[in-house]
Amino acid sequence: MHDIRAIRENPAAFDAALARRGDAAVSAELLKLDEARRAKILAAETAQAEQNKAAKAIGAAKAKGDEAEFERLRAEVSAKKAQVAEMQAEAKELDAQLTDMLARIANLPAEDVPDGADETENVEVNRWGEPRAFGFPPREHYEIASVARAMDFETAAKTSGSRFVNLSKGVARIHRALAQFMLDTHVDKNGLTETATPVLVRDEAMYGTDKLPKFGDDSYQTTNGWWLIPTSEVPLTYSVAGEILDAADLPIRLTAHTVCFRSEAGSAGKDTAGMLRQHQFEKVEMVSITHPDESDAEQKRMLRCAEGILEALGIPYRTVVLCTGDMGFGARRTFDIEAWLPGQNAYREISSVSTTGDFQARRMNARFRPRGGKPDYVHTLNGSGLAVGRCLIAVLENGQNEDGTVTLPEVLAPYLGGKLTLGTDGALV
Repeated sequence: MHDIRAIRENPAAFDAALARRGDAAVSAELLKLDEARRAKILAAETAQAEQNKAAKAIGAAKAKGDEAEFERLRAEVSAKKAQVAEMQAEAKELDAQLTDMLARIANLPAEDVPDGADETENVEVNRWGEPRAFGFPPREHYEIASVARAMDFETAAKTSGSRFVNLSKGVARIHRALAQFMLDTHVDKNGLTETATPVLVRDEAMYGTDKLPKFGDDSYQTTNGWWLIPTSEVPLTYSVAGEILDAADLPIRLTAHTVCFRSEAGSAGKDTAGMLRQHQFEKVEMVSITHPDESDAEQKRMLRCAEGILEALGIPYRTVVLCTGDMGFGARRTFDIEAWLPGQNAYREISSVSTTGDFQARRMNARFRPRGGKPDYVHTLNGSGLAVGRCLIAVLENGQNEDGTVTLPEVLAPYLGGKLTLGTDGALV
């Protein structure tokens, strides 16, 4: 959510920042609506003052026995009361229109975000690991013999439709092991607090984390009104909604492993093979609530937490900063981490680490109190640490062998009973 006061102070800068995203100028429309709202509020306050003045004069007229004046003033108070109520209702409606319009405008990019129209203009900032040289043509994850025995799309389609998968045998256990490894790393090494969150949330939580009103079609809503979370960013971030936190308690660093749901609206025909793009998936999320002065440093810290998971697993990756035209709606800066998938001969996104500044905090009224100062809005950040299914794909494709088996990373041994090979029958050996 944007601060209308800041837009009033420098509308040209606001429109220029939106133009960097490729969005149209809206400050003139916003300010026209804001001016009408403020004028209506002032008119209501003026009429209220006149009503109060007439109400006080009624007593004096009655004391004097001036019946005509008494009746005139009574009629005036009644008329002013109706007028005030009408003006207040109009002001409330204008305020709702302004709030709705502000809620649909994307966050402004940070000054250091590179300009660009789409993903082709993202800028690589880091690369780790050398892609393995295979002595055979590497396969995509679902084509590897051992994986195909334990990754069942047909049964999932029978029960749920397309973009779902049943995992079994060793693949299911590797998937579970990856999530546990990520959580343990974030808690024991990275200092995040593990949280078990609901996966059903109310409108307010989706709105506060900028998923509503603009992107309702991207998520699933139950018949009784709850939303299935697209990521645990929603319940984790919204946990501080309406709070005034003590500055000494910042930063708050949280992590959660949840099932997530996305409708994948607009992705028809894209990544339909395999489990790269699913309606239901699992993710280990990271969320930080910080002091505004610390949010940029916190984003870099979170980025290293996510990168460290891939390094421990031995998965080559590259990190890019998204250009203005490729950033998500609520982000002011985003880094994407892309894991190397030899089956596709390409780097594919496995994590996004974003700072929203005070964009979400304003929507959910989350503030902190500096020592001796007035409450101010916190900054919120979120990042995948990592997407479990995509990490599973990366582990399987990078560890595949010519005979159809898969050699697994050493760090998973404690979670797999020491078994680090996925056999051709889909079981761990």
